[in-house]
Amino acid sequence: MNDRRDEVPDSTAARVALWRALHVEVDAPPPVLEDTVGLKLLSPDGNWRERGDMDPQFTRPFRASIVARARFIEDLVVEQAGRGVSQYVILGAGLDSFAQRRPEIASRLDVFEIDQPAPQAWKRRRLIELGFGVPDWLRFVPVDFEAGERWRDRLVAAGFDDSKPAIVVSTGVSMYLTREANAAALREVAVLAPGSTLAMTFLLPLELAGPEVRPGLEMAEKGARASGTPFLSFFTPQEILALAHDAGFGEARHVPAADLARRYFTGRTDDLRPPDNAEELLVANT
Repeated sequence: MNDRRDEVPDSTAARVALWRALHVEVDAPPPVLEDTVGLKLLSPDGNWRERGDMDPQFTRPFRASIVARARFIEDLVVEQAGRGVSQYVILGAGLDSFAQRRPEIASRLDVFEIDQPAPQAWKRRRLIELGFGVPDWLRFVPVDFEAGERWRDRLVAAGFDDSKPAIVVSTGVSMYLTREANAAALREVAVLAPGSTLAMTFLLPLELAGPEVRPGLEMAEKGARASGTPFLSFFTPQEILALAHDAGFGEARHVPAADLARRYFTGRTDDLRPPDNAEELLVANT
């Protein structure tokens, strides 16, 4: 990969980006989400498709889940932008490519990408190298969480307007945070201006997962623990809704994978669909 020793994308973010590209390559058309930007940024070795975590059959349900959640959030952002919301905040942005793929929408927003400083610096450099550039409306907000920096403080310093509503998204993050840290993050968003929306993914307890994905989830949990970033939080839908209401949100709803399957996968010729009872979505409004 094209990277520097001290500036590398998180391995989970890289895997997600490659799965999104793999979806375009190996699944039947039309793609649920057409995204090869992350693949271009990573520029992996030519044999990346032969990696164990890229096996088309084994990763099939997880790949479907990844593109389903991304498509749902993208549609939600487009909907909110149509209603006049002008600020979009991505917590743990990783290799998110909305700004590059949908500039006709993103350029009408102030897009704030929050991430750790080193991988964010790597991403900025790669965007410039590849000719995507970093337009004025795309704000990189480096936050050193390990040093105790508060993302809300850094967000405001980057030009976020607390008096205006925003859409805030967080995908693939909640399982790495304690329950208390998740609750604190929810409280931070719940006090944003009226009309703000939060969309976040959460992982259900592994024992609830279906047989087609449980071995893979258990393997991911074991790998995360071995790498020093263990899964810390699992929520049932009832628990995540209670957490959102306790944080101060006026409205909250659970979006199950079955809803995403009906919305985006009906009529597919390859029977691709996201698994039930794995990673699902919370949508909450102030």
